[in-house]
Amino acid sequence: MSAARRTRCVRTRRSGSPVTLLWMLAALGLPLLAQAATPGIPAFAVQSSGGGQTYTLTIQLLALMTAITLLPAALLMMTAFTRIIIVLSILRQALGAGQSPPNQVLIGLALFLTLFVMSPVIDKIRTDAIAPYMAGSIDTSAALERGVVPLKTFMLEQTRESDIAAFVRMSGGKGYATAQEVPLTILAPAFVTSELKTAFQIGFLLFIPFVIIDLVVASVLMSMGMMMLSPVLISLPFKLMLFVLVDGWTLVMGSLASSFYH
Repeated sequence: MSAARRTRCVRTRRSGSPVTLLWMLAALGLPLLAQAATPGIPAFAVQSSGGGQTYTLTIQLLALMTAITLLPAALLMMTAFTRIIIVLSILRQALGAGQSPPNQVLIGLALFLTLFVMSPVIDKIRTDAIAPYMAGSIDTSAALERGVVPLKTFMLEQTRESDIAAFVRMSGGKGYATAQEVPLTILAPAFVTSELKTAFQIGFLLFIPFVIIDLVVASVLMSMGMMMLSPVLISLPFKLMLFVLVDGWTLVMGSLASSFYH
């Protein structure tokens, strides 16, 4: 094994984030582009004193570069990120604290919690697909097949059968013998739909205690004749105090993480 390949293997083993999936897809797709013999399209021209030279860009490479820009959004929709960010957004709205925590904090917290939840899946993909491919023991197609299996298993565990059946009917299919036979074109939208439903259910349960506090404060203010005073302004300190006293952030993070692996 060459030094460059050993370096790539070490970097792949040390990588433990969703970016590993991007590197896997890029690494598996580049050999296919290298084998393509289709003519390129002009990309840019360089003029010098001795003459000019035009650099071309192949259609496959252009398609790969376009796909890479869409891969982060696709991978986020196929991981635990969707449920986590929706629940955190509903929690912020239930607290009534405006833009606190800000969007950057919520997205960062959701990304790190997604990394924590998806770490078994990432380790499985790295062990079964990326490491053998970098070692040269399997080819590109085998690595792709092995790499998709852990991700599909995770998605199937979180997706309701009714959602999968609904998209199978919409596609005109007649069903599949086993769950692993469901293609990603059907499993991905069914997974997102199921995650949205689960996230709103968790958000509803989080909203109830804060609504009760708002109702109590509004009733007390009306009984005291302070109808011109905003109940939200008075209830906000009580909601923040209650959330801190019960260690709310730890409870929410722990509940979200445990909701993916029962």
